[in-house]
Amino acid sequence: MKTDRKKYLRLLLLVPEFLLILIFNAASPIYNEGNISAIGFLILLMLVTICFDLVKKLWKKKAGRAVITAVTAFTAAGFIYAGVLSGLMISALNDQPAEPKVLIVLGCQVKGTRPSRMLARRLDAAFEEMQAHPDVTVIVSGGRGSGEAVSEAECMKKYLVEKGADPERIVKEDKSTSTAENLRFSLELTDERDITIVTDGYHQYRASLMAKKEGAENVTAVSADTEKRFLPTYWVREWLGITHFFVFGK
Repeated sequence: MKTDRKKYLRLLLLVPEFLLILIFNAASPIYNEGNISAIGFLILLMLVTICFDLVKKLWKKKAGRAVITAVTAFTAAGFIYAGVLSGLMISALNDQPAEPKVLIVLGCQVKGTRPSRMLARRLDAAFEEMQAHPDVTVIVSGGRGSGEAVSEAECMKKYLVEKGADPERIVKEDKSTSTAENLRFSLELTDERDITIVTDGYHQYRASLMAKKEGAENVTAVSADTEKRFLPTYWVREWLGITHFFVFGK
């Protein structure tokens, strides 16, 4: 009976662990630091679940107990840290402007001359904001990357104009190759320091930190929807990106 309970408990733990692996694999064929690290952690967790009897044997030894205690404490601290970051990210993505003055649309992959689905969602969010606020200026930011026929800024402006936006309200920043450069070079094109960043919601907190480092005084957010199957992967990746910013300042 006791053995049956152990098997049932193990199964109860393994099912959600396996389902989480499937969730992070849903971003396929995209694999980055987010889903790779999450899948790796979940596989380790499954191994611990399967080999729990071995963990119990290690616990009986002094050295094993020290290692297990350290790993458990580190893991718990990691969960707390991730929870705090998630709270800050949610707060930032919901910090919408009452009256935006300047929108800075952060670039993303361009496929040939057309925006990727992620970039198109950002541009759709910016266009809605332009419609709601006829006086707002828009800076589209992004240089030309590998495999892109035109700069991201050129592609973004063309997309907005095709949707009916006034080209006179759109300023191109087409030299940047990173989020930090997006914001630095965009801020050089305006005297306004009260800005609204248009990007995916998960990205808003780190982008706001970078913008303030580059001289922005007040930063608000217009957040594009991220495709649901990509959200867990990019959310976890963002934890790593924010940590990198805290440590290295970029």
